[in-house]
Amino acid sequence: MLRGAHAISLDSKGRLAIPTRFRDALREECDGLLICTIDIGNPCLLLYPLAEWELIEKKLQALSSTNPVERRLQRVLLGHAAECELDAQGRCLIPGPLRQHAGLEKKIMLVGQLNKFELWDDTRWQQQISDDLLALPREGWESSERLRDFAL
Repeated sequence: MLRGAHAISLDSKGRLAIPTRFRDALREECDGLLICTIDIGNPCLLLYPLAEWELIEKKLQALSSTNPVERRLQRVLLGHAAECELDAQGRCLIPGPLRQHAGLEKKIMLVGQLNKFELWDDTRWQQQISDDLLALPREGWESSERLRDFAL
């Protein structure tokens, strides 16, 4: 399971070091091959283990190439998808255009989302978390069927 928020740095070549606790599992699960693409709803990147990305590809392949909205989604996600292989030191190179899209420079956050990571610029991440906490309702969770029985 990919979870937790980890403050990491990009090196001068645009590589990030995956935290040690995930490296062995990623090497075992997907031979260290990750796929990075843009997030269509947030200014961040999505980093998937290959097997998880292949599930997304099947869903994208099932969409119509003649429906303009579905075609746009295919074009954006597949067009930005880039292979990022873990090297011997547990680093992976994030391509320049993807780093530019998400505004990634030196300080970034690697955020586990169970089946993938999000890659955020540190400042944008801090703002997003602040916005998310303010936007969460204090009451009224019962209005969402999936949240009705959710408890911590």
